[in-house]
Amino acid sequence: MNKLVTEFVGTFFLVLIIGLAVELGDVLAPLVIGVGLTALVYMGGHVSMAHYNPAATLGFWMRGTTKTPEAFRYIAVQLVAALSAAFVSLWLLNGATFSPGVGAEHSVWQALMAEFLFTFALVLVILNVAIAETTAGNQFYGIAIGFVVMAGAYAVWDISGAAFNPAVALGGLVIEAVVYDRSLEEAWIYLVGPLSGAAFAAVVFGWQQD
Repeated sequence: MNKLVTEFVGTFFLVLIIGLAVELGDVLAPLVIGVGLTALVYMGGHVSMAHYNPAATLGFWMRGTTKTPEAFRYIAVQLVAALSAAFVSLWLLNGATFSPGVGAEHSVWQALMAEFLFTFALVLVILNVAIAETTAGNQFYGIAIGFVVMAGAYAVWDISGAAFNPAVALGGLVIEAVVYDRSLEEAWIYLVGPLSGAAFAAVVFGWQQD
């Protein structure tokens, strides 16, 4: 139970920080998100390994660190937390919501590639700082994870919305679909891109350890 509580709290505040930072229009939103994630990783890393992301859970599962039943529980909790945070963000901002989308000057395939590449980078960093034998006991894991998210957000925000996390994406998309009848036709991008990127990261991590 302590792991699931930690996953809920971490995912909830990650999605809430993203929703508030983006909708308030702060040009420093990627920095705020990166710093916030860093703190949340340190909060929960020693309890649940601070996944906060179904893509990260997939990576840990593929490397055998997270067993199948626990992986399903993690993902369920992450999705519930993301939906809850998206709803709270909607209320705090008087109806404004955040959800990622394909940039106006970009194609679906460019957005898909952006999500794939930077989720790959994120999960590869997570695996290396969390479970690699040569980095065991390190104290920089939270900073490394927060920084790669911040860098990715600055790099591809205008291309895909820089979700790198199916829970983050679906939280906002589903709430907007329910409240504003928004189409979910782009939702597949934020499932296929991050999950395939995470899977490839788990494979590459294995090559690194050989």
